[in-house]
Amino acid sequence: MSASPVSPTPAEVTAQVLVEALPYIRRFRASTIVVKYGGNALHDAEGDPLDVFASDIVLMHSVGLRPVVVHGGGPQISAMLDRLGTVASFRDGLRVTDADTLDVVRMVLGKVNKDIVGAINTKAPVAVGISGE
Repeated sequence: MSASPVSPTPAEVTAQVLVEALPYIRRFRASTIVVKYGGNALHDAEGDPLDVFASDIVLMHSVGLRPVVVHGGGPQISAMLDRLGTVASFRDGLRVTDADTLDVVRMVLGKVNKDIVGAINTKAPVAVGISGE
């Protein structure tokens, strides 16, 4: 009988990732790194993807990178418009945003922003939310 392979522990996996990332950490230390966090990523993975994302952002910050998160929220906007009984129109794959829809977009993106900032700051108080409006 052969022994079954032993799975690495979470700590071993993390250590391996950090060893592989070290050259990039050294190269980009003190650099601003833009991270796009799409609206689909907020709910597409198992578990709590926002919690995992927040941990990654805090890790980047703690090794000397300066992450700037730019987020989306398309699925959340569509869901809110559906809940309000508003039919979104699209032209060439882009949402056509009238004044009423724009109010919903502002509200939803503000909530998404607060959710992301809150998730990061739960782990370490390093995030602030800024509207691009």
